[in-house]
Amino acid sequence: MVRRSTNHDHLLGIGIYGSDGVPLVLTPDLGSLISGAPKFMTDALHGNRTVSEFVRSRSKRIHMLVAPIRAPDNKVIGEVIVVHDATYIRIEIFRAWSRFFLRIAVQVLVIAIITLLVLRWSLTGPIARMAQWMKALRTGRHAVQPPAEDLNFLSPFANELAPLAESMRQARAAAEAEARLRNINESQWTAQRLADHVRNRLNGSNLFVVSNREPYRHVRQDKKVKVTVPASGLVTAIEPILRACHGTWVAHGSGNADADTVDTHDRLQVPPDDPRYTLRRVWLSGEEEDGYYNGFSNEGLWPLCHIAHTRPTFRTSDWEYYNKVNEKFADAVAEEIAGEEHPVVLIQDYHFALLPRLLKDRLPHARVAIFWHIPWPNAESFSICPWQRELLDGLLGADLIGFHTQAHCNNFLNTVHNVLEAKVDWEHFSIERNQHRSSILPFPISVELVDDRSLDRTGMTAEEERSALLQELGLEATYLGVGVDRVDYTKGILERFQAVESFLERYPKYQGKFTFIQIGAPTRSRIKRYADFQAEVKSEAERINNRFKRGKWKAIVFLNREHTHEEVQRYYRAAHLCMVTSLHDGMNLVSKEYVAARQDERGVLILSRFTGAARELHDALIVNPYDIESTAEAIAQALEMNVSEMVDRMRRMRRSVRERNIYWWAGTLIGELCELRLKKGYSNVSVIRRAKAEK
Repeated sequence: MVRRSTNHDHLLGIGIYGSDGVPLVLTPDLGSLISGAPKFMTDALHGNRTVSEFVRSRSKRIHMLVAPIRAPDNKVIGEVIVVHDATYIRIEIFRAWSRFFLRIAVQVLVIAIITLLVLRWSLTGPIARMAQWMKALRTGRHAVQPPAEDLNFLSPFANELAPLAESMRQARAAAEAEARLRNINESQWTAQRLADHVRNRLNGSNLFVVSNREPYRHVRQDKKVKVTVPASGLVTAIEPILRACHGTWVAHGSGNADADTVDTHDRLQVPPDDPRYTLRRVWLSGEEEDGYYNGFSNEGLWPLCHIAHTRPTFRTSDWEYYNKVNEKFADAVAEEIAGEEHPVVLIQDYHFALLPRLLKDRLPHARVAIFWHIPWPNAESFSICPWQRELLDGLLGADLIGFHTQAHCNNFLNTVHNVLEAKVDWEHFSIERNQHRSSILPFPISVELVDDRSLDRTGMTAEEERSALLQELGLEATYLGVGVDRVDYTKGILERFQAVESFLERYPKYQGKFTFIQIGAPTRSRIKRYADFQAEVKSEAERINNRFKRGKWKAIVFLNREHTHEEVQRYYRAAHLCMVTSLHDGMNLVSKEYVAARQDERGVLILSRFTGAARELHDALIVNPYDIESTAEAIAQALEMNVSEMVDRMRRMRRSVRERNIYWWAGTLIGELCELRLKKGYSNVSVIRRAKAEK
């Protein structure tokens, strides 16, 4: 039995021993492996139990198992020992671990390769694209900003890089513009030229700008504070000046998070990403804002000056709030100016007619200008206002009063001549009152015009842009017209819609082909006249659409919401014509924005004769918006105008806007103010006036 059992793998031998520990049968060589009786054999015999143990013999690891042999009566009569070669176990363990480590190594290698690929795709790729972007900016080639997901992934880096890239782009554009101007021996106004011009004119003086609307507004959205910038030509014009001279902008803090972002003196440095000047916020209560802004300014002065057949409403309580708010702003400006030797103050618009006098009485050494952005009516119309003397006296505290057109200047001079005791100098367009001289001059405001197609990031033609817009709106049309206005009764929106209706009646071939898109931003909705007018505009659009209803085509599309500057630009570029039919307007910048947007030198502008822009853009189709039929004929003329005439007209209008752009307006206004000679005697008059008022 022992001999038969020795043929198994790894079995070195078997031995049978008697109860006295003497071997009875041993396989060959077993004796040499277990020379002597190992102790565990004795333990197995006397303990009547099986014993197993690994031992080393002759440099070989072996396994021994000893089990007792029992008689039928369970008496131990001997023992058996089985010896195996255990070396193979180590070999198998080594092989198993080798295979395991090999698998781990392969997996680690695969994971490392995948990680490298992911890093290259998600990190190296965006960095490479950003590097290409910066290289393109540096070398002046067309630069396409990396996609949003790249910038989001590298947000801390991108937050610093994006402003740097924009600064590089602006610096290069300014340098190229200056070089181009030198080559053609012209002198176009740019942001850089404006900054340099005003810095020289101020000669170390600080500039203080006052307006109702602030250039940066902080609002809370989804538990986060967001900065918004109003789409304002005023911000475009004034910011380069304030950046250059580190000036101060005083404005009403209207954002719901504005108070959380100022210091203890209600100031903060702006722009947020590159602080260059100070924004001082003035706080108004709800009652003050309602009385001064909605009440006296927009229910009183606005309809009074626009003569748009809406009766002005004058309430004593509104007038009191108007006085109170002007006093608040005077306090804030005086606080900011304290210690300045030769401050220059530029006040914006009809919200602050009393402010020039309030400031001049307190700070006679300050140069003060106010620009009136809306029309000034004739003297008889202005006499409706119960407080016309106080308003005129407040305005004449300024050293310079600016309007859009000479006609508005003439109306103002006539009004003062009829109402106040003052010397009106028609030859020099100035007024002298109480030994103080005020110059009354026109400064037609404008927009920025950039002749650089590389800034058009869409890369689309007008036809492609038009198709994309129509698809987004779910419309079918061949020709597009556009109007962009606040929903205000002075803008002639109802008359515009009626002209479109008349045009489709007279020229039925355009039914199903011509669509007019009216972008109408809601405004002053808390004033009943504005809320009613918005409903009227919507109702009129629906009436005309129901009359000409046809498939997916609409005669008029009324988009009654706020649109970003970029959104409006798309409509400007896509439209065959733009209609500006204001019943009365100071300037109306929509007309100039449309011209500035048409780098392709296409498109036709239909412009009301009652806008200030009509005195500059002579190549527009000038219309009387009250004459519905002639305005309808102008639409037909615009759509059927040959390309040669269209290009000639647009080219001349673009030249006019380019030469007298927004920077020219700001530079001329500030330059004229700084050139004025202040009379020494005024300070004494101011002190006397103030003392009498306090008494």
